[in-house]
Amino acid sequence: MAETEENEALSKAAKAAEDLYHIRDTYFPPDPSLRIHKLQHHSDLALKLLDSIPPEQRKSLLQRATFEYLRGKILDVFPDYRKEAEDHLSKAVKLNPSLADAWLCLGNCIWKKGDLSAAKNCLSLALNKGPDKKILCQLSMLKRKMSQGAENQVELVEESIQHAKEAIALDVKDGNSWYNLGNACLTNFFVTGAWDHSKLLNSLKAYQNAEKDERMRSNPDLYFNSATVNKYLENYQRALSGFEAAALKDPGLNAAEEVQKIVNLLDKVDNLLKGHVRAKRMASLASSLTAVNLNSSYKRVTINLLSEGPNRALVVEGKVLFFIGSESIAPIYYLLCDSNQTCFLLSVYGVRNDVIKEGDQLTLLDPYFRDVSLSWNEKNYQFKSIRLDFYEQVLVNGKALSPQQAVRTSIYAQHKP
Repeated sequence: MAETEENEALSKAAKAAEDLYHIRDTYFPPDPSLRIHKLQHHSDLALKLLDSIPPEQRKSLLQRATFEYLRGKILDVFPDYRKEAEDHLSKAVKLNPSLADAWLCLGNCIWKKGDLSAAKNCLSLALNKGPDKKILCQLSMLKRKMSQGAENQVELVEESIQHAKEAIALDVKDGNSWYNLGNACLTNFFVTGAWDHSKLLNSLKAYQNAEKDERMRSNPDLYFNSATVNKYLENYQRALSGFEAAALKDPGLNAAEEVQKIVNLLDKVDNLLKGHVRAKRMASLASSLTAVNLNSSYKRVTINLLSEGPNRALVVEGKVLFFIGSESIAPIYYLLCDSNQTCFLLSVYGVRNDVIKEGDQLTLLDPYFRDVSLSWNEKNYQFKSIRLDFYEQVLVNGKALSPQQAVRTSIYAQHKP
């Protein structure tokens, strides 16, 4: 009888701990201090519930281990490291080394302390108890954290992707596992140079699968990171909507600033197209375009002959009218005109920002074309756009670029990488 009561009391405390973590993952008030206050209040209640279990009702080894684990888990709900949490979780795994959840919590706690290799050991030990999607996701996140500044950065991010895929294989409908894979693919895009857009498409697909899980709708970071992917894919409308949704869900994110950055860029392009380009200057630049000798498999066209998406074996010649400053690290933006005096936006990835200058003639190979049309805050934006992903896709004044002129931008997924 006593054992049943005891287990029932521990179950209630476990439920209180789960509810506490649900608040952590879904409650994002405008004032972040309110969140900490609420977590403190509910963790105090959960600890009270735990302490109400009389000592004689937690005598067995398993019950004592569970008690210590729950106390450590409740104390570890805050974003900062708590030594008290680590002490209780360490005690739990000593009392019952087969308690996988306690190893998982201990790994997370030690991670906050900054001891990443010890955190990894805890998560590996947790995984030894059997395959578990939560542990795999945590290990995936940790590998991405470990990759920052590491010599084997790309290898660690690949391992992170592998762990994320293993988690999905255990439960294909779990939105958190898909979200984690999306983050891993987004990090992979950044650490390998921020130019391979196929990695972005993999990330976007994972985020879209995450959104199918009702429980993920309350995760502001999902909206933020998905909007980041759309920003780099130049799906401006989706990026703006995504950042706006993230800002509404968690005002503490800098999502509203991201909206403003995109609007600033769109406004600059719009203003340049609406009158800052002098007809005389454009006519003289367009007429000064010279035919560059090219491989015979390429066909020279003007921008109005391009189709949406990649245009294999086609070439557009253009003169650089303006460099357009933006608040993003990548890409670099320019306004060009072709021989028909048609203006278009060029976004360049993987090239140093001092390589292309105003007045240069650019030969754009296999251009990726977008006819951009969107509305935001009752303002319409419409322009043609070409994206260059690789430095090999552009000749500057008839000359190919060298690998030294290429750049591999390292940026990290901003939230919960």
